[in-house]
Amino acid sequence: MGEFTHTLEKTRFMEAILRWIVTYGCKLGLEILCDIKKENWDAVPPAGPLIAYANHTGMVEAPLIFTQLQPRKSTGLAKIETWDIKFLAWVFNLWGIIPIHRGEADMEALRKCLDALEKGLILGMSPEGTRSKNGALLRAHGGIALLALKSGAPLQPIGQWGSQHFGANVKKIKRTKVNLKVGRVFYLDARGERVSKEIRQQMADEMMYQLAALLPEELRGEYSDLENATEKYLRFV
Repeated sequence: MGEFTHTLEKTRFMEAILRWIVTYGCKLGLEILCDIKKENWDAVPPAGPLIAYANHTGMVEAPLIFTQLQPRKSTGLAKIETWDIKFLAWVFNLWGIIPIHRGEADMEALRKCLDALEKGLILGMSPEGTRSKNGALLRAHGGIALLALKSGAPLQPIGQWGSQHFGANVKKIKRTKVNLKVGRVFYLDARGERVSKEIRQQMADEMMYQLAALLPEELRGEYSDLENATEKYLRFV
């Protein structure tokens, strides 16, 4: 039993070292390839559970935000099809990224998300559920509201733009200017109401208006009408 425990601890130690090398190697690589401007980054809580949500414009913003959040322990959601790519599957497993089946109620993914938040991790999400082809915000799904209510974890929007040009710029051997702007921390509060599907959607929309306010006007998309934004179900810290 003692030998087994020693072997297990050694394996975990080696995995931790490998995770550190891959994470900070990725961070360094992205900082070389990107000119990253961070605004209000100090507003990210230094500890405790947090649902950090961002707009989804491509593949690079997720590892970029993930590595910039270091040394905070973080995880995130990614479509299960990503695991079909062996290298990404290896990296995502090393990082503890949670696979999700899109278009269905994936209870296993929900359980893993709740477990990560209970352990005090940052959980990264994209409420849009899919990539915006033109960089402008798409309508959010209500699932993120359900997760926030079940976990009781605070939420924080991270607006990012510029990363949608990463692929084209790499081909031109050109650095990509990326902006990361952090918003206010808040909780979802049902105000004693029964949370129907419609209310979950309203919560998600209110969250997205907080994200839209961080973005340039031309990228606000479905949430361009900021004058109509409500905060009925948001409770700010």
